[in-house]
Amino acid sequence: MEQEGRSLDDMHMLLYRAYHAQINYLRPRMAHLGLGPGQPKLLAYLAVHGTSTQHEMATYFEVDDAAISRMLDLLRQAGLVRTTRGQDRRTKTVELTATGHGALAAWDSVCDGEQDVMLAGLSAEERATLAGLLARVHANLAAANSPATTAAPTAPAHPAAPTVPKEARDE
Repeated sequence: MEQEGRSLDDMHMLLYRAYHAQINYLRPRMAHLGLGPGQPKLLAYLAVHGTSTQHEMATYFEVDDAAISRMLDLLRQAGLVRTTRGQDRRTKTVELTATGHGALAAWDSVCDGEQDVMLAGLSAEERATLAGLLARVHANLAAANSPATTAAPTAPAHPAAPTVPKEARDE
């Protein structure tokens, strides 16, 4: 019989705790720059990919278009991005402003410091191995979440356990 509560120490919990430690480090620094959750990643995406659509960003970050739309509205109000009409009247393209480039430079500096803290004591080889392993973990989960594989549940639900919608779970 497997130990009850083993998920407290499994891989998903290790990732979860590392993610939250990272968020706890970054959020106050993000707020100091006047940025909100999710906004820095959109600035970085636009810097790398250039003028893009909301849907392209949503696809890249694996979130719904509405979430990207809300973040972009706030970035536009702050003068960090500008939107223009796309090829059809339903599509808008987004690009960084000069102010957005400045905010991203400040954010990149914060991330450089965070990376130094996060990876302290790891050799260059260990850092490369960790990056490769995390990329593989993401690829495995992304493949498992593709429409072809999400039709069937991966594990049977416990008969006494209530079914919790995915949106309500703390993952």
